[in-house]
Amino acid sequence: MGDTSLLRTPLYDLHVELGAKMVPFAGYDMPVQYPLGVLKEHLHTRTRAGLFDVSHMGQVRLRGASIDAVIQALEALVPGDIAALAPGRIRYTMFTNDEGGILDDLMVTRFEDHLYVVINAGCKVEDLAHLKAGLPADISIDYLGDDAGLLALQGPEAVSVMARLLPQAATMGFMSARSAMIDGIPVQISRSGYTGEDGYEISVGAADAEKLARLILAQDGVEAIGLGARDSLRLEAGLCLYGHDIDTTTNPVEAALTWTISKRRKTDGGFPGASVVQAQLAGGPARKRVGILPEGKAPAREHTEIQDLSGNRIGEITSGGFGPTAGGPVAMGYVDAGSAAVGTPVQLIVRGKALPAKVAAMPFAPHRYFKG
Repeated sequence: MGDTSLLRTPLYDLHVELGAKMVPFAGYDMPVQYPLGVLKEHLHTRTRAGLFDVSHMGQVRLRGASIDAVIQALEALVPGDIAALAPGRIRYTMFTNDEGGILDDLMVTRFEDHLYVVINAGCKVEDLAHLKAGLPADISIDYLGDDAGLLALQGPEAVSVMARLLPQAATMGFMSARSAMIDGIPVQISRSGYTGEDGYEISVGAADAEKLARLILAQDGVEAIGLGARDSLRLEAGLCLYGHDIDTTTNPVEAALTWTISKRRKTDGGFPGASVVQAQLAGGPARKRVGILPEGKAPAREHTEIQDLSGNRIGEITSGGFGPTAGGPVAMGYVDAGSAAVGTPVQLIVRGKALPAKVAAMPFAPHRYFKG
């Protein structure tokens, strides 16, 4: 029996029916794996298509007197170039604080008359308070809360699966979004994801979420996938997990997320912590997020100390584990900038023992986003 103190997504009953192992995550009772198991779920997503319940994420719509007013207001809180977004396009960016630290990372979609924002489950309360405090009073913040579900279909067969349900999905560009109907269910679909694979995220009303999930799961090649495989997939893809690889103590430059800041925003600033970010862009950060490839089979977990070959502490692992596609342990973490070059030999202190490793290029599994 589940923990009744935890929140449940609209798909909770379906997860239990499918035999999922449920665990607490960000205040929700969530499926960490199904009977298939994490390893096979991971490999299935890399070779066919996996369906994830990500309804615990926060979905927010921002509206104002005009879309330009909403964009201008949000740009005061994020370094991303929201003004350059065409209608139906998506941008990855982050909330920053006055020190340039990352309060949360988020996806912003521009529609004709509003912005749609997806925020992390564990940051929802703080993010909503941050939006309320930081946006002008005439910008409305519509948090969809329990009224909406969010599904993610990821993997090389995601496009063929979606095309059977919605033919227009096959021609959508990467990081684009549109409203549509699937079997009479109104949805908002985006071509994006968090695994490094081609795929889609589908926002759907809570009342229709289970019907839509069953419809997708009934398609050839689709399996339900839990949080365990979601984490190993995103780690192999070199994607940050908030609260681990990025947080208020890291800024976008250190985190190797400079690519998310356009030339205009780098030059003009106008977001919290802009002076810190601009100084690091000019002079380089003192530390950098890098990939770490341990030698041997022992995985390097979060908080594992990274040393240079002389035994000096140069950093710490922020995410690590076994990469099923990579075929061995993979990790990422922060090291002193002078030790950040790919190929630099390092050692990892695991249970008091120094294990050899090296700085490696990311991703550990090639990104296969749709480029069409």
